[in-house]
Amino acid sequence: MTRGDPPVFVRPNVSRMEPYAPGEQPAEGGFVKLNTNENPYPPSPEVVRALLAEAWSPLNLYPDPNADAVRDMLAERFGLRRDNFLIGNGGDDILTIVSRCLAGEKDAIAYPVPTYILYETLADLQGSRKLEFEFPPDFSLPAGLFGNEAKVTLLANPNSPSGTAVPPADVMRLAQSLKGVLVVDEAYADFATDNCLALVGKYPNLCILRSFSKAFSLAGMRIGYLAGPEQLVGEFMKAKDSYNVNRLSIAAAVAALDDYDYMVSNVAKIRRTREFLTEALTELGFAVLPSQSNFVWAKAPSPGPKDIYLHLKAHKILVRFWDRPRMREYLRISIGTRGQIDALLAALRPVVGGANVR
Repeated sequence: MTRGDPPVFVRPNVSRMEPYAPGEQPAEGGFVKLNTNENPYPPSPEVVRALLAEAWSPLNLYPDPNADAVRDMLAERFGLRRDNFLIGNGGDDILTIVSRCLAGEKDAIAYPVPTYILYETLADLQGSRKLEFEFPPDFSLPAGLFGNEAKVTLLANPNSPSGTAVPPADVMRLAQSLKGVLVVDEAYADFATDNCLALVGKYPNLCILRSFSKAFSLAGMRIGYLAGPEQLVGEFMKAKDSYNVNRLSIAAAVAALDDYDYMVSNVAKIRRTREFLTEALTELGFAVLPSQSNFVWAKAPSPGPKDIYLHLKAHKILVRFWDRPRMREYLRISIGTRGQIDALLAALRPVVGGANVR
């Protein structure tokens, strides 16, 4: 083995794969972070109180391995049963559990593109084949996605990075066409006008993934959940880590659900700011896709997205840029507070439309 070669004991598919690259998390302060779709508002004060109280709990003891307090509250809110829910260490943990349980080497994982890049990473980690179906220009479901052979099909709805969403009727048709499992990743559904949670239990192969990171302002607590048919959820439970959600995260999720109206109020503010940002960017020459998320995906005018991204970063404003096919002409911009968006627009106005970046 020469310097730079991967260790021989690492699985070949892991040695070949590219690691998932999350959005920048600057070490120094003072940045306006509009690059990772975090909620700009703090969580409910009830969450803070619950965390302070839980800090005095017996932290030397393991948490409830199934986070049943969260499952019970979700079941009550959505009219389902405890056994319809799996709780995870963020939505990414749920996706890992699903891929670990359903897809092995030579199996296929399917998804439309462009979408959440972690799907590609999970397929590579499993050694599974990737079935990628390109979204049409209107971001409706690709025809090839229907009836595909994959063991699991992943659909971000609303989609990231585009922010677009397809209606539940189209999701129903997709589920009916598949022999494998369809996981609808609804991490951003609280910001949308519709969602697919009412479909849980109607199809034996349909699951819904949700997160507390975005709408509930709990990205730092890492907690998410899957809702699906009881039998399928029971199989997923076998594939999760023993204690995959800690005591503090469980307490935070319970308190956030108990103060649901607080989340709804913040979501309403974000939707209003999203509309304002869309109009402002359009006036500046960006082509903005209709977003159902807490971000917008905007095709950049001159001097181009990479130069604009670098200009904003120099002014301590972070947005997301990918140098990948069908993505390199766009910037994804998270919806911040009105003050943060005003700062973004102030930095953009001198440089878009052909002016030199400085």
